[in-house]
Order: sequence, then C-alpha cells, then structure tokens
Amino acid sequence: MASCCPEEKDNRTSFPCACQETPAAGLTSDFPVFSGNAASCCGSQPAEPHASDESPGFRRWGFVEGFMETPVGRVPRVSTRLNREDRLGTVSARLGIGRDSYSIAPGIYGVGSPDEGSPVMVTANYKLSFDALRCSLTGINAWILVLDTRSINVWCAAGKGTFSTREVADCVKSTGLEKIVAHRRLVLPQLSATGVAARQVKTLCGFEVIWGPVHAKHINAFLESGMKATPAMRKVTFSFRERVELIPVELNHMGKPTLYLIPALFLLSGLGQGFFSISAAFYRGISAVLAYVLAVAAGAVLAPAMLPWLPGRAFAIKGAGLGAAAGAVLSAAFAGQLARSEMLALTLFIMAVSSYLAMNFTGSTPFTSPTGVEKEMRRAIPAQAAGALAAVILWVSAGFFGG
Repeated sequence: MASCCPEEKDNRTSFPCACQETPAAGLTSDFPVFSGNAASCCGSQPAEPHASDESPGFRRWGFVEGFMETPVGRVPRVSTRLNREDRLGTVSARLGIGRDSYSIAPGIYGVGSPDEGSPVMVTANYKLSFDALRCSLTGINAWILVLDTRSINVWCAAGKGTFSTREVADCVKSTGLEKIVAHRRLVLPQLSATGVAARQVKTLCGFEVIWGPVHAKHINAFLESGMKATPAMRKVTFSFRERVELIPVELNHMGKPTLYLIPALFLLSGLGQGFFSISAAFYRGISAVLAYVLAVAAGAVLAPAMLPWLPGRAFAIKGAGLGAAAGAVLSAAFAGQLARSEMLALTLFIMAVSSYLAMNFTGSTPFTSPTGVEKEMRRAIPAQAAGALAAVILWVSAGFFGG
C-alpha cells in the first residue's frame, strides 16, 4: 500500500549504461547511474575513470570515501556513518519528498578493507535500505551487492518482483562477484524471502543464499555468531516508532486530493434553497473542512499510532471506529449550530475517510497477508464509498430542506 511502498516506477531507461561513458559506481547525475567499471550491473569494461573520480555533469556521492582495486576493477569504498547529505535525504524521504527516486547505483561496494573471504551482504538500491545496511557494518570488512529494485525498499521490492531470484543472479554475474570473493555465499535480508528462491539462485549463479536477520541492526551479532540467527533476529516488528515513521509519507500523499476536496466542500456547503449562498458556503464549509481535518487526523495519524489498542481486526474497521469517535467530538462542538442531519452527514464523512486512510497501512504491517489485504479492500472500499455518498446527499439535502 501507499504507506509502505513508493509507487513502482521503472527508471531503467532513465539510467545511462556503463558502456555509454558513465563514471564509476557512486557517481551520480540527476538519477543514480550504473557503475562505470567492470563491477557494474551493465557488465562491460569501460575506460579508466577520471583521476579525480569525477566527470563533467556528475558528482560523487558523499558516502563514497574512495575506491579500491579488485580483480574486476575499481570498487567504491563507502562510509558507515551518515553525513549531512544523508540525513537531509532521509528526512526528505520520510516526508515523501523525492522518495520514488531516492536510490543509488546498483553494483558492488566495499566497507572497510574487504578481501576474498569477506561476507557479501545483498540489499536494495533504495537509499534508505542501503544506508541502514552500511551503517550497521561499522568495524566489519564486507562487500555490499546492491540490486536494481527501481528505488523500492527490500520488503516491498520482494513483493513487487524487483528484488527477485533473477535480479540476484544477474547482478552476481554482471559484477563478476565470483572473481572478487573465494567463497560462494550471499547474505540476503530475511524480508526478501518472498521474492527469492534460494535453490534457484544457486543454480543460476553458483552462490548459496544465507538468510540474514530482519533488521540491519542485528547484522553484527549475526556475523559474529557464524551467520546463525536467533529467534529475536527473525521477528518482524511494527513498533510505535516504526508506525509513526509512516505518518509523514501518508500525509504527503494527501496533499493533492486535499487541494481538490476543500474547494468542493465549500461549494457543496453553499448549495441551498436560493441555489447558492456565500454565507452558507463559508459557515457550513468551515465545519465540513474541520470534519475533513479530523478524518485525516484519525485515519492517518491516530490509527497507526494506536493500532494495537484499537478494537477490531480489519484496519478499515479500526479507522471507522476512530472516525465515529471524531464525529461525536465534532457533533458535541457544534451542538445547536448544526442540524441533526448535518451532524450525521459529517460523522459518516469522517468515518468513510478515516476508514480508507487507516486501511492504507495494511501494506506496512506484518499483521496481514497479501490475500488478507485484498479481501479487506474488496469489502471495505464499497462500504466507504457508500458512506461518503450518503454523507454528501445528507449534507446537500440539509441545505435545501433544513435538518
């Protein structure tokens, strides 16, 4: 759903290829570009990069500390600490700004001073996923194999088919990984398991898949234990902080609909016996807009924050319950100023919008399965649409006939 996954966007045609005189991995233009060395996902051997590792029109990512020589060419060495640019990018992505294109070049990267025996960690080219992994590798010598997941995070990319068996095998082959390391093991994040068939990966590229922990913060302990995961490392969480982090993205998605909805609410509020009343549009419109604000607050803010404590199993019902409570608060605030039919209309409107927004979070939680999400949507969306339509009819009718 929208709260979890950025919109699937195939930027493959927007990336210049290494064989078209692109610079080394870690150099970017308006879009992150494929590696410009033999360790790229493009697979061809380019000319030697600039002495300064820069080319006209390109810049080097700040997280690239330098380059190391390998049997397949120069590979970027990356920092395990976030710099100012990384932090600003993280904030922007959390707010939903540029989230769909916040990615890095697919290919092979190094952390510390890796050698042929160092582990190979696999991740998505969504930069938040990459940052989470590299920051967990402080003090560890490792290789990072970055797949082209079209700027989508690991979990969502696995579900969408961009973090896949074929993508893993193809990236292993195109980067020449078998020439860089002596072992034949890949550590994949557990949340990619829905999109990757481990046996097929070994058949296609000769590398064995080892499932790493759910969270990157456990990577260090996982490696120290000989790549053995504890039950805690296998547990998928959806903590208060993890839920709250999704709220800004959901609010950002509401920006465009809000631009159309608020004028529509004022227009509908002005309809009445004299066909249209500016004063009614203003006074009734304020209460309608306030109802919308309460609906967004209930469905997009309170629902994820209070998720474990809300009654009901379906997210749509949780949101509708919060909407009913918000409607009761609004009715109490406008008691004596609005007719009963108007208060009922606003309550139905709040419930429909809040229910829909809360349902968006089903794609972000381990509580539901894909089939469960689809089943809930098939049942809830018609009910939400009916509730919104009933609210509009009651609201407009009240303007003509009173309460």
